[in-house]
Amino acid sequence: MSLLKGLKILDFSTLLPGPYATMMLADLGAEVLRVESPTRPDLVRDGYPRDGKDSVAHGYINRSKQSIALDLKKEQSIKIVKKLIEEYDIVMEQFRPGVMERLGLSYEELKLINPKLIYCSITGFGQTGPYRNRAGHDNNYLSISGVASYSGRKNTGPSPAGVQIADVAGGSLHGVIGILSAVIYRNRTGEGQWLDISMTDCSFALNALAGPDCLMGGINPELESTMLNGGTFYDYYETKDGRYFSVGSIEPQFRKLLCVGIEREDLIELSFSSKSEDQIAFKEEVRNAFLTKTFNEWKATFELLDACVEPVLTLKEASEHPQIVERNMIVNVPKPNGGYQKQIASPIKSNVFVPTYRHIGAGLGENTEETIGKLR
Repeated sequence: MSLLKGLKILDFSTLLPGPYATMMLADLGAEVLRVESPTRPDLVRDGYPRDGKDSVAHGYINRSKQSIALDLKKEQSIKIVKKLIEEYDIVMEQFRPGVMERLGLSYEELKLINPKLIYCSITGFGQTGPYRNRAGHDNNYLSISGVASYSGRKNTGPSPAGVQIADVAGGSLHGVIGILSAVIYRNRTGEGQWLDISMTDCSFALNALAGPDCLMGGINPELESTMLNGGTFYDYYETKDGRYFSVGSIEPQFRKLLCVGIEREDLIELSFSSKSEDQIAFKEEVRNAFLTKTFNEWKATFELLDACVEPVLTLKEASEHPQIVERNMIVNVPKPNGGYQKQIASPIKSNVFVPTYRHIGAGLGENTEETIGKLR
């Protein structure tokens, strides 16, 4: 049995935060129906590379979901949505504050139709505050939340992340937590609710270690100034052939093994010094050591040592890593006309449930006639 069987989600979101959240819920068994514009397709559909008409990113982020094309500026479309609300008990939306209200689809209006409705709004800055109507993107939210100020290098400044931290760790994951919490609350009380998920709020909350130090200790973190942001030997190191290794050997036993691995056991005492000048000197010695051998030579060395030292893999290399393979993190998801797309699997493992991937992301409006036909 699927974990979320019976949950029906009407998804008005586009791009990444909302769709990634509803993908997670669909992987766990929820039934998701996307409401899309027939004239302004989700920009993720237009990306490359493509598999057929749509991008492979769309095929992944919107897997197992159905699609209905409705022009929400038309009265008939609003009537269809309100009819669907009678049976769909969760709404996901990602418009700027006030848009759903102007369309006649606000929480206050829809809960009159379905009092048990759970309504999740994911926005950049939230439904309140002076920035509520301001445009933004992932790096803007990380900037406003303080995260970017101490993530990067002193000589180059804040560093763009390879993944969308505010969108996914902020909006998507917190949205899912909020929705599932609301489902539990509804099961206890019979009441629905409106969830206001701000990607800036969520990014601010990610300051899990630096935040308390700043608020109560008055310590404002700076670039390469903390234990975990490059201020110590916990960092990335270039190899002789231009690849990189991560060193996270914080605990004493791992730090000793690091010194063993780089054949510098004479550095063990220096590595335990609390003096900042000694820490800087130790890091420089580690940096110089990694430059003496190639990526593959260091791989051979540290595969034999449990030192919290690992190679920085390309995404292709990561997808072929035995740990990723053993954990079944690559799956084949069916395409409608036969064949499969390789996709990243749900990372949630359970002893009572195995995720099922029904199909790749549906074509724009693919399920419109079928869905509307059921309403008659």
